[in-house]
Amino acid sequence: MDLLRSLPLGLYLEQPVTWLHRLDPRIKLAWLMTFLAAPLLANPAWRILLAGLLIAVTVFAMIPLRVWRQQMGWLLVLSFMVFALTTVIPDGLKARHQPRMPSDELAFSQQPKTLPPAPAPNPWYNPFGLGKPTVPSASTASTVALPQPTAYRYVLFKRGSITVTTRSVDLAIRYSTLLFTLIYSTNLFLLVTAPEEITAAIEDWMAPLRRFNLPITEVALTLTLSLRFIPLVLEEVQNLVRSVSTRAINWRKLGWRSALQVWLTVAERLLNNLLLRAEQIASAMKVRGFTSPNEHQVQWHQFHLRLSDWLAIGSLVGLWSARLVWGWEL
Repeated sequence: MDLLRSLPLGLYLEQPVTWLHRLDPRIKLAWLMTFLAAPLLANPAWRILLAGLLIAVTVFAMIPLRVWRQQMGWLLVLSFMVFALTTVIPDGLKARHQPRMPSDELAFSQQPKTLPPAPAPNPWYNPFGLGKPTVPSASTASTVALPQPTAYRYVLFKRGSITVTTRSVDLAIRYSTLLFTLIYSTNLFLLVTAPEEITAAIEDWMAPLRRFNLPITEVALTLTLSLRFIPLVLEEVQNLVRSVSTRAINWRKLGWRSALQVWLTVAERLLNNLLLRAEQIASAMKVRGFTSPNEHQVQWHQFHLRLSDWLAIGSLVGLWSARLVWGWEL
């Protein structure tokens, strides 16, 4: 099972047991949905607050450094790279931005309300108006640059081909924080919640759908079996990879066609082994007299709310209240 232990995401931390492990899985699932839904239509400050809240919860939960450094480190690097690239790339607005008001507002407001009369045509003996005095037009008059009423600037930095605008910074914050929040919130939930607790929480939240004759228990059982089947898949993959590596195949002399044929054979063998494992699980359930999930329902986890769960519910309500008041995108 070395392949399963070496994966940086989707692991369950059995020891040490933190206060996040002791929380009710239904509350943790509600917090997960909050982190997935709260960034929608949120302003940049709120998105940064959610990412910082995830990091703070990880640190104060006393999760070992070796665990969250491996899982959070590469994700933070990826988010910073997305932020840096999105900041310097074009923001997608190709329109030329011009000032809304004229540069010389005083001269513009003092113009006459009626149009000036049309100039008299030149006489027939002087069609080109030679020797006629010229009147300077308003466009050639000197203008005075007025100061801007606010400190707002659309272009924040420009040097050579690199241009940083207000919209590019907003897009960079949006993409980087959304990437970090969606991936790491799910990973943190899987890190401190056992598979049986996940399925029990989902079944409890979906219990009202039984009124519409939906197979909620069957769905929960299928999810439990699928979560328990993932280690078997990884174990079969690891065994086949080791069997290929122990044969010391010279891939350069083999050629790409022969190499592709070898890996197709390995994939076929993997599929056969997985189908055999699934058949063994089905046979074991039949031998134990399993007929339907409703008749053989196993209570994996008993739900009861503690003081810490009520504090988590109160924090969740406060977070959503702040989100609905101050978190909207302007």
